Amino acid sequence: MRLQTRLILLIGTLLFAVIVALTFSFERLLVNTLEKSIGASALKLAKAVAEMDVIQDAFEEENPSAIIQPVVEEIRLETDAEYIVIGNRDGIRYAHPLTDRIGKEMVGGDNGPVLQGMSIISKAIGSMGPSLRGKTPIYNDKNEIIGIVSVGILMKDIEISAQSYRNRVLLLASLALILGCGGAIWISSSVKRSIHGLEPKEIGLLYQEKRAILETIHEGIIAVNREGVVTLANHTAMMMMDPEERKLVAGQYIQDVIPGTRLLEVMQTGEAEKDQEMVINDHAVVVNRLPIYDHEHRIVGAVSSFRNKSELLRLTEELTQVKRYTEALRAQTHEYSNKLYTIYGLIQLESYQEAMDLITHETDVHQNLIQFLLQEIPDPIIGGILIGKFNRGSELKVKVEIDRGSSFKDIPSHISRNQLVTIIGNLIDNAMEAALASHPDNRWVKVRLHDKGDELSIEVSDGGTGVTGESTERLFDLGYSTKGESNRGFGLSIVNGTVQQLHGTIAYHNVPAGGAVFTVIIPKTRGDVHDSGRNH
Repeated sequence: MRLQTRLILLIGTLLFAVIVALTFSFERLLVNTLEKSIGASALKLAKAVAEMDVIQDAFEEENPSAIIQPVVEEIRLETDAEYIVIGNRDGIRYAHPLTDRIGKEMVGGDNGPVLQGMSIISKAIGSMGPSLRGKTPIYNDKNEIIGIVSVGILMKDIEISAQSYRNRVLLLASLALILGCGGAIWISSSVKRSIHGLEPKEIGLLYQEKRAILETIHEGIIAVNREGVVTLANHTAMMMMDPEERKLVAGQYIQDVIPGTRLLEVMQTGEAEKDQEMVINDHAVVVNRLPIYDHEHRIVGAVSSFRNKSELLRLTEELTQVKRYTEALRAQTHEYSNKLYTIYGLIQLESYQEAMDLITHETDVHQNLIQFLLQEIPDPIIGGILIGKFNRGSELKVKVEIDRGSSFKDIPSHISRNQLVTIIGNLIDNAMEAALASHPDNRWVKVRLHDKGDELSIEVSDGGTGVTGESTERLFDLGYSTKGESNRGFGLSIVNGTVQQLHGTIAYHNVPAGGAVFTVIIPKTRGDVHDSGRNH
């Protein structure tokens, strides 16, 4: 059964039960009140008749009925009483609406308390049928009970009066039930609209799916309502905010959870913020913030997604590695193609000696470089990037030199080779670009690698123009480039981020002859922390 149908039936049934119960209760209360009111009126009339002098004096006469009957009958006709009966202490009637019953004994069996001096209201079956009557004693001058006055209203007359009130109550109850059913339909329709026509099972399934999706997302997700109270936070967000306690943050004020967050400002302005940087629990993260709107386009909250900046840098590094290897292969292919064409041309010109000299020279250069790398830098990944950059420099007409005093054998296992390749490759790329901007006779790049002592040292120098002006302050900013071109300015930012992950330092300085020297120091011992610095 659909939710809307269940709501209508539930609310309608509840309303029906409540209205029926209230109707019967009110009807019972009304009848009781009516009976009490009529009984009180009957007793009051009985007392008034009992206190009449003419009635009291008639009891002293030889034929009291002759005096009492006309007086009482006149009173009965002027009031709403069905009957007024007067009898003596023995219950013999002196007055009755039906004259043939005068002189006969009163019926009903309720004269006892009256003869004891009590005024009562009772229900009894008299000679005219079931009735509600008020009875009171008649006293003489000596305060002695000499008779009884009984004023009665037939129950059927009371029922007729009650029925008229009951019909009104039933009419009002029917109207209330109709309005209640209409309200039940309206409420169920409103609920259906508010939950977008979904059934409870569908809502439960969507909730489980939402939780599963949020927990599988590698980004931290946190949402707040209009008052700035956290309504949702996935596992990744809680791990970033409190990796040790991992306590639930739902229900807490957002500023207490993430001090300095701009989610409240986003709700006030209604403007989204994308790719903003901030620090959460000593983690540099990239944050997106968006306001949440309801169906009337009112801001009811805000949601923020954030991801560890180191993860973004790692993805960038992987893409850079692929690009770097591709460029190295292309450079090597291009360079050797040129050499082959040159050798082929010399052979066609029958310049065999020159061809042999060129082959010997190229072989010696590469063999010497390879032998040196195998001996002093045995790691194939680092050696591979150096050979690739050497070939790339040859293609660009930039002399890339590996200092023969370099040694890079003692690399701790906990230091990732990919991170070292990222640092070396980006520094060489940056140096080659700087060298290309200088005079053709000064286009060179020198690389020195050292592993002596407790530190790894990477030094890359170039024959460029050095670091000057605004570059000294923004050199490591993400996206900043001295060339002013888009899609550039990532290399040194990636190097800086990778060095920080390795708890190392990066520094640079200009040399008097021209160019710049970048130096990276990485501690070999895990956990050694060096303050990152930038030297000019």
